[in-house]
Amino acid sequence: MNMLGMFCIRACSGLVGFRTATRVRSLHSHTGITVAQIDEEVAKLLELKAQIGGDDGKHQFVLKTAKGTRDYNPKQMAIREKVFNTIIGCFKRHGAETIDTPVFELKETLTGKYGEDSKLIYDLKDQGGELLSLRYDLTVPFARYLAMNKITNIKRYHIAKVYRRDNPAMTRGRYREFYQCDFDIAGQYDGMIPDAECLKIVHEILSELDLGDFRIKVNDRRILDGMFAVCGVPDDKFRTICSTVDKLDKMPWEEVKKEMVNEKGLSEEAADQIGEYVSLQGGMDLAERLLQDPKMSQSKQACAGLSDIKLLFTYLQLFQVTDKVVFDLSLARGLDYYTGIIYEAVLTQAGVVPVPNDAQNGAPAEESVSVGSVAGGGRYDGLVGMFDPKGRKVPCVGVSIGIERIFSIMEQKAEAEKVRTTEVQIMVASAQKNLLEERLKLVTELWNAGIKAEVMYKKNPKLLSQLQHCEDSGIPLVAILGEQELKDGVVKLRIVATREEVDVSRADLIEEIRRRTAEV
Repeated sequence: MNMLGMFCIRACSGLVGFRTATRVRSLHSHTGITVAQIDEEVAKLLELKAQIGGDDGKHQFVLKTAKGTRDYNPKQMAIREKVFNTIIGCFKRHGAETIDTPVFELKETLTGKYGEDSKLIYDLKDQGGELLSLRYDLTVPFARYLAMNKITNIKRYHIAKVYRRDNPAMTRGRYREFYQCDFDIAGQYDGMIPDAECLKIVHEILSELDLGDFRIKVNDRRILDGMFAVCGVPDDKFRTICSTVDKLDKMPWEEVKKEMVNEKGLSEEAADQIGEYVSLQGGMDLAERLLQDPKMSQSKQACAGLSDIKLLFTYLQLFQVTDKVVFDLSLARGLDYYTGIIYEAVLTQAGVVPVPNDAQNGAPAEESVSVGSVAGGGRYDGLVGMFDPKGRKVPCVGVSIGIERIFSIMEQKAEAEKVRTTEVQIMVASAQKNLLEERLKLVTELWNAGIKAEVMYKKNPKLLSQLQHCEDSGIPLVAILGEQELKDGVVKLRIVATREEVDVSRADLIEEIRRRTAEV
């Protein structure tokens, strides 16, 4: 490139500068272009730059979060922390320990584990010879962790962010970066006992969070595969038809059937037979009825799954959660790694409660409107074996809580409420000037005793400003120091809610704070 081209690149900054440099390079790449023509093009672009206005060499940042992500303000984070504490408390109550894994994995670790959803995996650039991808969920990394460390028995929970290159619908709690809260039981145990406990955990968490009415739908991949077989679905189409059935919570049956026939190449007769089965809902009675079904009874796979559904409901009755659980043949869950029981918790609109079909009299279920899945999981007995060099299997079952959906609902409920964003128990204040050192001494005593305390960062703050801060922040107590209090060896303790004030001796202050904040 000649001196003129170099001058153009340096002279033009920002977008216009980039266009100038690109144009000059383009002109130089063609033979027969004169210097006069280049000058003419540069003049045009410089004129355009002058019209737009220079940026003085400063880069203009676009202040926004990346697509499918969001920031959380202190109020939102306080809500998130409350939800996390509820969930972690439940996991620990059921004896789980926690682990952590890297946010990215080798690409080959994630490839081929998610069926059609594999296209949503975020791939990273080559990093020093390794092809990496951001984790899509916490289940596959967990299976890799078990195989790598030769672990055959563990009950663990894991709360961390996962990433999906999806089309976000953020108003419905659908993001590209979001948290998952997973609980899994790995090990060889008697059938359906761990599976029932996973459903019990979902029931406990959703009940404690008080999100509204919910239902936990259950099915079994073996029942689905058996159903596909007896309905005439070719073996090589099982997974792709399963992923289409999985859309029934978002699309009407007519559209699902159209996709099966027109896009997936299934016969209309087979699709119609599938339609008859996926419309069924019930409980243990439906499982018993399907075991006698002329078609389903021909499939050993389906019969094994139906027998386990019956056993599952026996344990769910003992766990006292059958009021919220329904056996639903339309539940598919598209992930390829599921091998047995699958389940999904769905919130329903207030006042519209789905009632399972009565297997005895064929009464139709009352219609309900789903407002979103908030938990899902199932059994995946073959996943660990995919990573083990000798193919050794570790049976696993687990559940993942869809935390972003829950946050969206909790935030809406809290819009009109005042949410505390700190846990400060007491403010150390002064009623007169020149008491900064005394305030700092007292707040240090409180911190050393494990009391959550705060002090204003001014030498002589106004008492009214200090009290107003407590009102605004929800701080329940104020320790007020003055010349007289210092002489008498006391602190004036103010209860913010009632504005009552009592003198407390310095020696008894910490105990008094603990007593009063325990009541709050």
